[in-house]
Amino acid sequence: MIQGNVHKFPDNVDTDVIIPARYLNTANHAELAQHCMEDIDPDFVRKKQPGDIIVAGWNFGCGSSREHAPIAIKESGIACIIAKTYARIFYRNAINIGLPIFECEAASDGIADGDVIQVDFHTGVITNLSKQETYQAQPLPDFIQKIVDQGGLLQSLQKK
Repeated sequence: MIQGNVHKFPDNVDTDVIIPARYLNTANHAELAQHCMEDIDPDFVRKKQPGDIIVAGWNFGCGSSREHAPIAIKESGIACIIAKTYARIFYRNAINIGLPIFECEAASDGIADGDVIQVDFHTGVITNLSKQETYQAQPLPDFIQKIVDQGGLLQSLQKK
């Protein structure tokens, strides 16, 4: 279970906004994190705290298939993402690097920027502490949750 402040984003946040292409010449994860979301929210890196949560609308992570986008988000300290839907390649890339993600339309609609929420990774229960509301996301299947718990697909395979 995690608890954090919400950073709310709209529909169709694409990977070029998550990490602008001008920064893709580095493989340094910490450097990527310093530019996370800067084209959609120039203050994001300054405002976010470790353990915070992104909540977004439809089709989060659309655009190119670059793994840099979920890496930048995870490395920036974001603990998980909740969205109405994800671009499928972003969804897989997030799982592959161990970034927990949940789909929940009701949570996306009910949670506002700055709200404090709790997310139970194993049950999918999302509690908005600011509004005293609860939402039910589909929890990740056990085999995917295990990958996330172990830090990503490569770490999971190395432990086998």
